[in-house]
Amino acid sequence: MGAGDIQIVEQVSASKKLGAEAAAELLSGATKLITAKGRKRIDFDLKKADKAEAVAAMLGPTGNLRAPTLKTGRTVVVGFHDETYAELFG
Repeated sequence: MGAGDIQIVEQVSASKKLGAEAAAELLSGATKLITAKGRKRIDFDLKKADKAEAVAAMLGPTGNLRAPTLKTGRTVVVGFHDETYAELFG
């Protein structure tokens, strides 16, 4: 990423079709999921949330993982939301 001291550890092309199984795998070890569609942001506390609902929120209409998706620490972020990125990386 361009700003700050952010280091990309692994990058996967958005053209690679990743489904529900890959989305669920991304949640392993995570405690928080933030999904964004347009201006709408939904936060999931993964200790309490229904895992199937969380995975469904990560997928687009084709059943593939939405982009961009990133994992920082124990937080997974799916979709672009300007305020969320500023909060996490600002």
